[in-house]
Amino acid sequence: MGRRRGETTVASIARLAGVSAPTVSKVLNGRPGVASQTRRRVEEILREQGYRRPDAIAPTPMLEVAFRELESHMAIEIMRGVERVARPRELAVCFSEMQGRDTKWVDRVLNRRPVGVVAVYTDAMKVEHDRLAASGIPLVALDPTGEPLHDVPSVGAANWSGGLAASRHLLELGHRRIAMVNGPLRFLAARARLDGFRAAMDEAGVPVDEELVRHGLFSYVEGVRHGRDLFALDRPPTAVFCGDDLLALGVYEAAREAGRRVPEDLSVVGFDDLEFARWSGPALTTVRQPLVDMGMSAAELVLDLATGNEPRHRRVELPTSLVVRASTARPAV
Repeated sequence: MGRRRGETTVASIARLAGVSAPTVSKVLNGRPGVASQTRRRVEEILREQGYRRPDAIAPTPMLEVAFRELESHMAIEIMRGVERVARPRELAVCFSEMQGRDTKWVDRVLNRRPVGVVAVYTDAMKVEHDRLAASGIPLVALDPTGEPLHDVPSVGAANWSGGLAASRHLLELGHRRIAMVNGPLRFLAARARLDGFRAAMDEAGVPVDEELVRHGLFSYVEGVRHGRDLFALDRPPTAVFCGDDLLALGVYEAAREAGRRVPEDLSVVGFDDLEFARWSGPALTTVRQPLVDMGMSAAELVLDLATGNEPRHRRVELPTSLVVRASTARPAV
């Protein structure tokens, strides 16, 4: 069957861009051998003309999930969610790593021709989004660290509400000297969790002691370092709200070194509810981020886009919930 009158073809794109049809084909398939300026011109015309490959919407056997850091503790939960959506649709799932600011991963994705891409832990994705869109491959950002600063459809969690719930819990137990050990403020999620903490303290009429607010990486080592500093103060905190579970475990270790018992001498709350949180000693009170559901939502969103359906919402934010375990109690004094 021939193309309908007026339908955009590779040849017509080539004429508009002033290049050969094989050059347009190389751009569509992410192959090398095209000057960067020429590639950008062709991609711009592809977007302007609304070009879609004949096979762009047809079902293909693969859904791509690209992680900024594949070894993250969150990755396995997100993988489970994506798999739950892909398996009933008989789609294979390819997991790959973007390795910092490696731009070549887009070329590799284009060569694999997935039905869609879920990009995890991303920040600036505009260039990648435009290149994939030019070849008819939809992209969804799944970003526990915050809302992307671009128009890429995205899935995240209610971080402010989680910070508020964690801090209210400590206040309701009677704590007033509460520290917060947080992740980098360049992450919107870290800022939202801090804002939730400050809102709860303000609501309770308890001033925030800025000496007790610490920032670093989301890591166990940073939790140990900040915990040691906090416990060396003349007036150490009676409770610590941590921006993630790894920081909380680091605070556990610093407390052990300082001879402080959890929860008898110190209450600790984490964030994420990763699998090891319930196995720690004592089991960690934390804010559950619905990582499996986030993976499912991102997969469903990108598959809707792949079939030409425009989503009702380009930003999906799932609720967080406080999980109370054994690491929190009323202050000793």
